[in-house]
This record gives sequence, C-alpha cells and structure tokens, in this order.
Amino acid sequence: MPNELIWIVFAIANFTFFLLSYKFFGRMGIYLWIVLATILANIQVLSVVDLFGIEASLGNILYGTIFLGTDVLNEIYSKKEAKKAVIIGFSVMFMTVIIMQIAIQFKPNPNDWAMPYIKELFGFLPIVFLASMSAFIVSQFVDIYVFSKIKEKLPSTKFLWLRNNGSTLISQLIDTIIFVPIAFYYKDINGIFVLILTTYFIKLIVALLDTPVIYIAKKIKPIEN
Repeated sequence: MPNELIWIVFAIANFTFFLLSYKFFGRMGIYLWIVLATILANIQVLSVVDLFGIEASLGNILYGTIFLGTDVLNEIYSKKEAKKAVIIGFSVMFMTVIIMQIAIQFKPNPNDWAMPYIKELFGFLPIVFLASMSAFIVSQFVDIYVFSKIKEKLPSTKFLWLRNNGSTLISQLIDTIIFVPIAFYYKDINGIFVLILTTYFIKLIVALLDTPVIYIAKKIKPIEN
C-alpha cells in the first residue's frame, strides 16, 4: 500500500477518533486527546517518510490535531480552557521523558529482548522533547492568541474557517521553524531547510483537512459530566 493512501486513511482515523473522543467525553475528551497526541506525535516524528514525492517527518497529522483541539476549546469553551490544555500537554510530555529516561537505566534480564528497542526509541526522546516542547509552547500560545483576536473581530460561525486556518497556519509555521533545526540537528543546512519546507507543506494540508472537522465538532452535543 503506498504511503499516500496510508496517510489518507491515517488522517481519517485521527479526525474520527478526535470527534468520538469529544462526543463521548466532552471537554475532558479533548484534554485526553491532546495528551495522547502529544506523546504519540513525539514518538512518530522520529521517523521520516516520503509523501507526495517529498521527504517529511511522520506525526504531522497527529500533531496537527493538537492545534485542532485547542481551537475547538477556544471556540466552544474559552481561551482559558485552550491554554489549560497546552499546559496539560506540556506537563504530560515532560513527565513521560523523565520517567522513560529513568526506566532505560535498568539492566535488563539476559532473557529480555525489549530493552534495546526501548532504549533506541526513548533514548532520543530528550532531544525531541527539547525541540517539540520549545516549539509547542510558543506556537500553541500564538495559535490561541491569533484565534482569539480573529474571533473578536469576526465572531460569526461562518468565519470559523478563517480563525481556524489563520491561527493554525501562522502557528504551525512558527512551530516548524523552531522544531526542525533542533530535532534534526544532525542534518546539514540544506537538509534542514528542505525539511522545514516539506514539513510545513504537509502541515498546510492537515490544517485545510481539519476545517470541516471543527465545524462538525461545533455541531456535536457532547456527553458532559
């Protein structure tokens, strides 16, 4: 199966699970999704794949749903709830890195087969964490700020696409410019520049794809406690 087809299926799965999480758990479901997406996206991003003829880091769809999540919270609940979600996502990733760095210090049993793979995966996580969380904090607060400003000027639902895409495209550009040079420090300047362009291109596609999702989310009546 070609990567492009897998990518489309992957996008549909991510957006569907996001909406189901919101439907059945309400605001808490978005918090839970952001936690899940923050951890998994930072693992997926370790892999670079070919998509639509370009090289891109994996995890862009899942990471993009974090911006979708904060936009939904900002739109339906408040800017305060969106900021709270960002802090939760950052805190969970910080704890994950610390816990896993301690875990990989254990000496495995001679019959163990998993530890080398766990070390290979999570040993690189601190660098990804530094890159991702630096980009995450800055870009998410920019996203929340821009979304709120557009909403103040154009509060109508018919302009939801503008505040969603406008805030996401600006913040994702900032996120990419911060993240790529740190996470892929081992690449040369040209490689980093190309990865910035290609990664942002994929993020642009994700941002456009999530537009109908935020409209659907606004129509959903979640099961709130």
